[in-house]
Amino acid sequence: MKLEELKVYQLSMEIGERVWEIVVKWDYFSKDTIGKQLVRAVDSVAANLSEGFGRYHYKEAKNFSYYSRGSLYETKTWLTKAFNRKLITKDNFNSFQSDINIMGIKLNNYINSIGKVNTNNKTNDNK
Repeated sequence: MKLEELKVYQLSMEIGERVWEIVVKWDYFSKDTIGKQLVRAVDSVAANLSEGFGRYHYKEAKNFSYYSRGSLYETKTWLTKAFNRKLITKDNFNSFQSDINIMGIKLNNYINSIGKVNTNNKTNDNK
């Protein structure tokens, strides 16, 4: 399986692009304070999945997936701050929260599957 085939990776890439499209339009102060932190956190979700996937050892893949999960929750915090400070709409906030919750479940499932082998003698990575 390729990294790009993982649903959790696809969703993390999609959320990162959606965040970017919003943050890039903010004024300088908002971008410099919350925007940079938010973009770094959300981009780190996919980046850590990539790094772990490329390590080819399940313990390292799992470890980097834990970093990815930490970045996902950091993203949630920065989105909450952006919403509280009226930088994103309620609809965008709710959409991101829903996607983050779904992604959290998929990420936990992926983490739990790392290192396990299914009946086809392949890693169970259909998450």
